[in-house]
Amino acid sequence: DPATLNIFATRSNPKKKRKSRTAFTNQQIFELEKRFLYQKYLSPADRDEIAGGLGLSNAQVITWFQNRRAKLKRDMEELKKDVQCEKMSANQSFLKNVNDLTILKTRPVSRSQSLAPQPPTSPPAAPPRTHAEHRIG
Repeated sequence: DPATLNIFATRSNPKKKRKSRTAFTNQQIFELEKRFLYQKYLSPADRDEIAGGLGLSNAQVITWFQNRRAKLKRDMEELKKDVQCEKMSANQSFLKNVNDLTILKTRPVSRSQSLAPQPPTSPPAAPPRTHAEHRIG
């Protein structure tokens, strides 16, 4: 039978058709966004209230909030990357400026001066006093 060999043949038990994408009105989006500003997760009672007030189903409100939290997470990760790039750029710029300043401050020295030992910039620290020295002194 050729129909049983055709992998594209329609099934006798077709899957339930997926609901089409909801087109929210500007007013619905405004109200959902306003609520999302101060409440990222809704209780069932809040969900019922919003759904009823906006003419949406509970499932639509649930899905909108899930998608909005996912978008917030993506946006935060993107912002974090931007801040890290900005910090790296600022550090590189700072290091370049420091390098430029040190080049300006350096003076050419003669070969004999560069080979002479340089005096230490600060005296070595005194060794710490022991417990016995504290009692005697």
